[in-house]
Amino acid sequence: MSTNEFKVAALIPTRGRTKPLEKSIKSLIEQAEHPDTIQILIAFDNDDIKIIKYFQQGIQPWMDDNNVNYTVLSMDRLGYQNLNLYYNKLAEYSNSDWLMGWGDDSIMETKGWDTKIAQHDGEFKLLKVHTHNEHPYSIFPIIPRAWYMLRETFSTHQMPDAELSQIAYMLDIVEIIDVSVIHDRADLTGNNRDATHQNRVSFEGNPDDPRDFHHKNNINRRHSVCEMFSRYLKTQGVDISFWENIIAGKQDPWEKLKLNDINQQMVQKIIRLPD
Repeated sequence: MSTNEFKVAALIPTRGRTKPLEKSIKSLIEQAEHPDTIQILIAFDNDDIKIIKYFQQGIQPWMDDNNVNYTVLSMDRLGYQNLNLYYNKLAEYSNSDWLMGWGDDSIMETKGWDTKIAQHDGEFKLLKVHTHNEHPYSIFPIIPRAWYMLRETFSTHQMPDAELSQIAYMLDIVEIIDVSVIHDRADLTGNNRDATHQNRVSFEGNPDDPRDFHHKNNINRRHSVCEMFSRYLKTQGVDISFWENIIAGKQDPWEKLKLNDINQQMVQKIIRLPD
């Protein structure tokens, strides 16, 4: 039996978005079968006065009226290049069985999404929802608390969806669930073409940069996590032969990722384990 207070914690870093944030939060609560088991965790930049006021005057009263469980953090601005640090700080305040990396431009479509997550209680898997063109990554990564407790962090890279997805694919623990989410992002839907979107900085495409997703240090860090998780999974009686065969050079690490990449959206270079 769970000792956590909530079922799912939605971690939401936000900047410069008023109505999109409101729409996003309301979609989570209104589509949940058990909204009282949902924990909403929001991180504002302390210089983002407009959205803070909007939240206080519009969103917060609605949340209070609907008995939403929420925590709000005001942080020094870290920027999109440090997106994972927002998630990490929010995760510290979570008290839930599952942690979900959410966005202020995300809209939950599926009624009872929380129940579909709960169906996987006790499983050490990365849950993946259906979203824009069926991207093979878990764009809104959902991890069990045990995952977070073992790593003592949500993500170590600016791209949590990529980091968590690659770790899970190498361990063969990606589980696609029957939940659909609209990623209402400018380059996908034409909406929210704002400063927040325009000023995004992504560390990908220059492997010589230590901050880059494909820098050797970051690759090795992901492999170290896989090794740690594999030891834990083995104690739980879970078959870890997929990872063991990768280490032995008998298994393509990205076999399952490629199978899920039905629209061939993976344009970045996937780097194998070193020999």
